[in-house]
Amino acid sequence: MSDRSVEAFRRAVPPGAAPLLSAVLEAADARGLSVYAVGGPVRDWLLGRGIADLDLIVEARGAEGAEALGRAVSAGAVRLRSHDRFGTLSLEDAGGVIDLATVRRESYPHPGALPVTVPGTLEEDLHRRDFSVNALALALSRAARARHPGVIDVEDGLADLAARRLRVLHQASFSDDPTRALRAARLAPRLGFTLTRDSRAALRDALRQGAFGRVSGERLRREIEKLFQDAALGLDPTLALRLLEGWHVLGALEPGLTLPRAVHAPLRRLGRAVSAPPWRRGRWRVWVSGLAVWLAPLAPALRRRSLARFAVRGALALWVSAYPKLQAEKLRVLQRARGRGAIDAALADLDEDGLHALWAGAPPTARRRVARYAQEDRGRRAPVSGSDLVPLGLSGPELGRALARIRAAHLDGSLRTREEAIALARELGARRRGRGSLAGR
Repeated sequence: MSDRSVEAFRRAVPPGAAPLLSAVLEAADARGLSVYAVGGPVRDWLLGRGIADLDLIVEARGAEGAEALGRAVSAGAVRLRSHDRFGTLSLEDAGGVIDLATVRRESYPHPGALPVTVPGTLEEDLHRRDFSVNALALALSRAARARHPGVIDVEDGLADLAARRLRVLHQASFSDDPTRALRAARLAPRLGFTLTRDSRAALRDALRQGAFGRVSGERLRREIEKLFQDAALGLDPTLALRLLEGWHVLGALEPGLTLPRAVHAPLRRLGRAVSAPPWRRGRWRVWVSGLAVWLAPLAPALRRRSLARFAVRGALALWVSAYPKLQAEKLRVLQRARGRGAIDAALADLDEDGLHALWAGAPPTARRRVARYAQEDRGRRAPVSGSDLVPLGLSGPELGRALARIRAAHLDGSLRTREEAIALARELGARRRGRGSLAGR
């Protein structure tokens, strides 16, 4: 990035978020507040990548800081949300979201704990970051530019950016916050960076100290969710998981947890489906499908322990635990199915999570059948509904079976009109009555 000016940064901001950023900086200039872009947005801008999220920090001036600035901007269509646990705010309008925080420093009550944050200085805020390339800031407001023109680099992040390396800021970094290892595994393949030798040594120290065992399951689950959701940014989930396995992190999260080679291709396929959907879909939790595919080859007890470690509970845990059996049954039926009606009957009970998991791990022919069902058949309606068949004397299970037969025939193309559907229903009803007469003799 040759042009490191504020104007160049603002031109790189997504158009939808640009008006919100302008409103923040106008309010900051009116109050003499120093506002900086920090972390990922600055890093990605310097790399010539698109800016996905806007993170801003504010140097407090008297009693005014991020909260006062947020209140000044939030009016009308701009909504203000407070995240009290960490003292951060989000400003949101129809075009985008900006995260806002007053500069702070942090400490860890014990390794693996959530940090305790208190007000600090700009330098302290940058020193508390995870990696040097995320400890970069750019002065945006007038007061900030007067004090710190250009990019602010307190940890040699620019040199690491040029060398394409990830480096933690101190030896206890992974011990303080072991989830940084999961972030490193996501960032490294996304950016094409490598973890430095000293950072890998720091990670080995954290592993020896058992730091990962002290991280809550909820925090681990959030990182796993991000790992799969990063597929929207072009990340192949297997790359991050393979790094975690190579760094011996997976086994530290749950003894015996691995990334079986058999799931590499299905997970890669699942990741590509985020940015190139194989069908028009509804609500899809890619991390749920990802967990089901990843854990399927593992022993049932290990699968259950891993889900518990990631704080996946209730019906969702039961579904992922039972997924290998469901997958085997569905693939067996798909292989034998003759006609689109039979495929529809086999897949009708799967939601988007289940359909994507099954599709990702299926052989080519079954994969095409799942995609065709999801794209074309599941949304099709039969020519009649249950209320059309009740006057024919059908009710209860017989009504359900008749509707299923009509739907299957409709999808197979052997039945097209309402009249044909009614005729088939009458025939089915007559057969039922005939069987009833024979049974009564």
